[in-house]
Amino acid sequence: MTKDFALTTTSHPGDVCVISLAGYLDAHTASRLEEAMQTAISGGCRKVIVDFAELEYISSAGLGVFMVFIESVRSDGGDIKLAAMKAKVFTVFDLLGFPVLFEIYPTVPEALEAFGPAA
Repeated sequence: MTKDFALTTTSHPGDVCVISLAGYLDAHTASRLEEAMQTAISGGCRKVIVDFAELEYISSAGLGVFMVFIESVRSDGGDIKLAAMKAKVFTVFDLLGFPVLFEIYPTVPEALEAFGPAA
C-alpha cells in the first residue's frame, strides 16, 4: 500500500519558488517531486525552498531528488534551501551528511530571508 504524498509549488518575488511537501516521500512518489522541481527550475525558479513542515517520512529515493538538482541550480547562480523539517526527517538528512551540502532553516520565512531581498 502506497502512503499519501502531496506537494504544492508557490512562486515568490525574485525567482524564488517554495515546494511544500506532505505525507510520505519514497521510491513510489519521488518522481512527482522530481517533476515538480524540474518544472519550477525550467520555469525560471533559480532559488528553491523545500518546505518539509507536513512531510512525515523520506526515503533515500526522496533524498536523491535533491542531489539530482543541486549542482545545476548552483551552477546557474541559484540554490536549494530546506526548511521546517520534523525531527525524524532531519535525522535521515543528518545521518547521510546532507546538512553539509544544504542549508536547513527552522522555518520557510527564515529560508526566504536567507536568499536576501527580492530582485
